[in-house]
Amino acid sequence: MNTLTRPLTWIAAAALSVASLPAMALQPFKADYLASYMGMQANGSMTLASEGSNKWRYSLQVKNQLADLSQTTVFEEVRGQLRPLSSQDRSALLVKKRNVQANYNWTSNQATWTGDIKPDRAGPIALKAGDMDALLINLAIARDLAAGKPLTYRMVDEGRIKNMTYRVVGKESVTVGGKSYEATKVSRVDGNKELIAWIVPEFPVPARMLQRESGRDALDLTIKAMN
Repeated sequence: MNTLTRPLTWIAAAALSVASLPAMALQPFKADYLASYMGMQANGSMTLASEGSNKWRYSLQVKNQLADLSQTTVFEEVRGQLRPLSSQDRSALLVKKRNVQANYNWTSNQATWTGDIKPDRAGPIALKAGDMDALLINLAIARDLAAGKPLTYRMVDEGRIKNMTYRVVGKESVTVGGKSYEATKVSRVDGNKELIAWIVPEFPVPARMLQRESGRDALDLTIKAMN
């Protein structure tokens, strides 16, 4: 997806892989975000819900008058790794709609994609231990940073493999629900795009995520409430 119709994948791509972590236990949550997309206010939400049998459903949605964007990944935790099983990526931008489904088969170690995707991006792609889709990074980054692990990862998403490295760029205060928290800022630059995430130890996901394109803010998500 291009930057207008698939910003959630980019904003999600703040980190990957949680191999051998002294893992923080997964707990269901719902985070409400104050969002800005394409210069307009939007509603955002992120949820983690148990599916039973060590499976979890992780979702992110952003919606305003111009766009309705959502991603959902079903995953399992295996020896400290968050391992994607399936995902769905939907977007509706004005009159343009897109829907892509992914299947991560860890028996055959292959990932495939169906729906509104080009044939040369449908896979299969060979999977390696620690591979994740773009959305799971929001959970992984907090765990990796807390464990002091290098923020270097491999993403397998929509028929492509991407190696990613993030760097810590400083500390900064963020306010959530009227309370101030000290956050660690991490950043990744890819061409004319930059992703910045603010990580607060008290939260399982970034307190803020900012996508910039050509020096301008494209998508900004800040937690306003965590349940």
